[in-house]
Amino acid sequence: MAATASTPPPGLPASLDYPQVPIGSLLAGAATRYGDRVAFAMGDDQLTFAQTWQAACRFAQALLARGIGRGDVVAVHLPNCLAYPIAYHGILLAGATFSPTNPLLPPDDLAFQLTDCGAAAVVTFGPVSGTLAAVADRIPARLTIVVAPDGELSEGSVEFREFFADQPATRPDVAIEVDRDLAHLAYTGGTTGRSKGVELTHRNVVTNTLQHTCWSTGSVPALDANGDLTIDQIGSPDEWPTRLGTGTAINLTPWFHAMGVIAGLNGPLLAGGTTVLHARFDPAAYVADAERLQVTTIGGAPALFAALLATPSFHTADLSSVRNIGSGAAPMSHEMIRALHKRFPDVVIAEGYGLTEVTMGAVISPSYRSGVRKVGSVGRPIFDTEVKLVADGSEEPLPPGQEGEVCLRGPQVMRGYRNRPEETAAALVDGWLHTGDIGVLDEDGYLSIVDRKKDMLLYKGYNVFPRELEELLSASPGVLSAAVVGRPSPEVGELPVAFVVRKPDSSVDAEQLMAAVNEKVLPYKRLRELHFVEEIPVSAAGKVLKRELRKQLPDPA
Repeated sequence: MAATASTPPPGLPASLDYPQVPIGSLLAGAATRYGDRVAFAMGDDQLTFAQTWQAACRFAQALLARGIGRGDVVAVHLPNCLAYPIAYHGILLAGATFSPTNPLLPPDDLAFQLTDCGAAAVVTFGPVSGTLAAVADRIPARLTIVVAPDGELSEGSVEFREFFADQPATRPDVAIEVDRDLAHLAYTGGTTGRSKGVELTHRNVVTNTLQHTCWSTGSVPALDANGDLTIDQIGSPDEWPTRLGTGTAINLTPWFHAMGVIAGLNGPLLAGGTTVLHARFDPAAYVADAERLQVTTIGGAPALFAALLATPSFHTADLSSVRNIGSGAAPMSHEMIRALHKRFPDVVIAEGYGLTEVTMGAVISPSYRSGVRKVGSVGRPIFDTEVKLVADGSEEPLPPGQEGEVCLRGPQVMRGYRNRPEETAAALVDGWLHTGDIGVLDEDGYLSIVDRKKDMLLYKGYNVFPRELEELLSASPGVLSAAVVGRPSPEVGELPVAFVVRKPDSSVDAEQLMAAVNEKVLPYKRLRELHFVEEIPVSAAGKVLKRELRKQLPDPA
């Protein structure tokens, strides 16, 4: 049985020609082509494509003037905001490496990540800059740039706009080796409780942006008259009704996540789309804006659609402009897909699958109107990507219908984990990335994800690793042992639930124990239930039998 390869959309080639250009070329080409069209908007503020390019060039020049450039890492500790695309592309234009950090990381986790990546500078946000200041003496960064809505700055930091205000809006002359130089150093959760830095080159990022955007728009890569990156839409309007330079979407996917930065930031730039940002998710406000702006695409994790489907105005608003619905990060339930089809009978609803180690995406449902989309499947491999399923200890592909570990191969696969040669060797075998996910391929080559080998949970599209919660529980007074499993939830994906064995004579209280653990983790990782049990079931080899624990989950109240 051979590995499953991509089947091209109608009228498109089986393989794409990926230009050897750095990521900065993407923004340069978009600015030339779309100029005064609005690229990003938030509230009453907006940036055109040309303004984004000019500001990114100034930011790059400012970094270089501070001695930060090729070989340096700049961490971005921001929520989605108009400063983000300027900082992101400015970092890359300077030849430096972008390292995204969740602005809600607790101090210890933030210090670990910034130290592990060797950040020379950090771009942070006023309301969360105190966390960064609290660990300033534990990190290598020598420059702190603050997006400060309230105007307040910590000692030694510089305000974002002031940092690059006096710099020229000219493209820096920086030599970048696209196959070798790191563009992204993105961190992903690990089963040991510590994140791993995923090394992605400029070629990885350009390639995956092209794979995703060309697939979703019916386009092929091209170079403009200046030698900068663009795409030509050769697909039929009947198949891809949203044409380049006409799309509008509201983006809530965090840009510090792989799906956000590729599909929510770079993809729309390449396609000439307008991206509208909301500071927080208010379903009613989202629907009102979607109607007012006549959005062409609705995209996000299943939790977004669960909230929208529960919002009365979503079912009555004029959303006839919507042409595509895209979902990723976690599987949609069959019930949710049916409800969306009922609301949008003529709209393409496509799911996809990927992970940080493949830059963002590897498998996606057909996005063209005549394509076959199967409920419960995440689709087929994207351009120039192969998928195989293997049994433990084997590299031989399994036949259709048989469950196995999902392995991926393609030009978007990471270079490796930063400073972790053993883990890199375990994950990458002859160019194949072992994902740790369990899937099944059907006779047509469509992939369905059925389980996660590493017991990872997904809450609103965020990764929750039970090991981190289990270690915190086990370290708590009065706890003998603990295990964490997920309770399926149609609204959010999975809810972390703990099973705990008390130490003899311990009277530890469930609510107090949950509160003590939850104050040490990010909000999406918090335990939602805690149950005391006499013992944790284990196999003969001593491995916790989490499937048995799931059977013990009490019925929801």
